[in-house]
Order: sequence, then C-alpha cells, then structure tokens
Amino acid sequence: MEGMLQAGDFVGVSFWLVSVAMVAATVFFFYEGMSVKKEWKLSMTIAGLVTLVAAIHYYYMRDYWVASVIAGTPDSPIVYRYIDWLITVPLLMIEFFIILKAVGASISTNSFWRLLVGTLVMLIGGFAGELMLISASLGFIIGMVGWAIIIWEIFGGEASKAAEANAGVKSAFNALRLIVLVGWAIYPLGYIFGYMMGSVDSGSLNIIYNLADFVNKILFGLIIWNVAVRESSDA
Repeated sequence: MEGMLQAGDFVGVSFWLVSVAMVAATVFFFYEGMSVKKEWKLSMTIAGLVTLVAAIHYYYMRDYWVASVIAGTPDSPIVYRYIDWLITVPLLMIEFFIILKAVGASISTNSFWRLLVGTLVMLIGGFAGELMLISASLGFIIGMVGWAIIIWEIFGGEASKAAEANAGVKSAFNALRLIVLVGWAIYPLGYIFGYMMGSVDSGSLNIIYNLADFVNKILFGLIIWNVAVRESSDA
C-alpha cells in the first residue's frame, strides 16, 4: 500500500519499534514516579519527559523516512532528530545534577551549567556540520569539545567527586556515565563514517542512531528508576 510501511523496510521497522517503545517507557516512568519519595519525583518526571519528547519526534521521523523511501530517495530526518536531541539530551545531562541533589550530595550549580553548556556546544556543533552551515570537520571538532566538557565533569569534575562521596547513588552514577561514554560514542562515529567519509548509507546510519536512542534514553531512565525505587524503599 502506497504511503505505508513495507515489510522489507527494516529501517522503517526500527523507527516504529523505537517510537512505540518510547511511548511505553513514558507511561512507565510517569506511573512509577508517583510511588517514589518526593526527592526522586523530579528525576522520574524528567526521565518520562525525555521519552515523551522522543516518542513525538519519532512519529514524525518514521513518516519522513517512509515518504523518502516511497519517493525513491531514502533520506535521514536530520532536522527532526536534532530538534529531539536539543531537548532530550540537555534533560539527560542535568539528570546527573538532579540525582546528586536528590541524595543530598554537596554539589554547586556550576556543575549544572557545565553539563548544560557542554551539551549545547556538542549538539549545535554537530547540527551545523550536518546541515553544512559550517564544514563537517569544524562541526565535528566543536561537537567533540562539548562532549569532552561533559566527560570531564562526570568522570573527573565536581559531579564525579560528589557521586564518589555518596554510596547511595555511586553505582547508578557509574552506570549512567558509562552510557554517556560508550553509548554516546555511536553518534560521533556515525557522524564520521556517514557525513565526513560517506562510507555508511543513510539506512544503516538511521538504524544505528535509532538503536542508540533506544539505549541512551530508555536504559538511562531505567537506571534512574532503579535507584529511585531502592532509595525510596530504604527510606
């Protein structure tokens, strides 16, 4: 049927699976957020907002992909994807600050601003490079500077030291920062091979990005949910 997802379109299928998973995760996070103690409600709400925003954008991205396939010119929904990231990724980053505050860790607002600014620098650099507003190489360099700020803050900066001093959140913090280090590495690799080298087709690149979003947003939220439930039970 014209205009509908085809059985052989595995990239389109990945868009559908992730979009529905984001909706399911949103319901789960909002529902579970009602049963944790008040210090963790904000973290659970943000986890739900991340998947909610992603779900909305994935509904548009999947339609964009299917339309481009039908037109015979498979294309990546770059603008939709970056609009999603510009909202969800900063929310994910400030979760580090919020969970530390939830357990009463000593941390200043400077950490919050370093995480937020680093995230915006990373995203704006990548977006400008992919849209060819600046050279792909310059966009990549700017994006990596932003990522480096984030990595430094959560592995060696104030946020890292605050987590190390608090046993209640230390394990969750370690898991979250591994997602940022390992899971997020998929995006710059996709940028290099897909946009700077042109060695990855748009279909493969979108499957990789979709699976990365699935892990980096839903799993991120599940880790926060796990520590929120544990801390609430202990209380």
